[in-house]
Amino acid sequence: MADDYAALLAGRGPRGLALPDSAIAPDAVIAMLAGVAAQVGERFAPASWLIVADGEVAGLCSITRPPESGIVDIGYGIAPSRQRRGLASAAIGEIVTWARGRADVSALTAETGIDNRASQAVLERNGFVRVGERVDEEDGPLICWRCAAD
Repeated sequence: MADDYAALLAGRGPRGLALPDSAIAPDAVIAMLAGVAAQVGERFAPASWLIVADGEVAGLCSITRPPESGIVDIGYGIAPSRQRRGLASAAIGEIVTWARGRADVSALTAETGIDNRASQAVLERNGFVRVGERVDEEDGPLICWRCAAD
């Protein structure tokens, strides 16, 4: 995946894939995700996935920290010009299926902004339930979600 992040940072589509007409995320976010993927990848694989549709990278899904006790925390994003097409729902559905096929994963967790109704709907459609709230220094109020994988 390191090569994929390097390609994205260089403005190229990884693995011969095209890029959407709007950035998936700012370069600083992609660089941060590359670092997180490298850190997670030292202990667990895969650490992140490309979200691909029609031959182009439409978004990313990443494990946000090394899993603990079988709990895998994910984050995801879709390029603005590719949102509202069901791509995030389909990708998270595939991640849930992946998790349920692994003996070492007991649950998936995620967080959404309190006002991010679209992302909340993605999680709800895929069996995540709201389990709490917290306030993050950078992101503000967040809703915490969980989906059993076993």
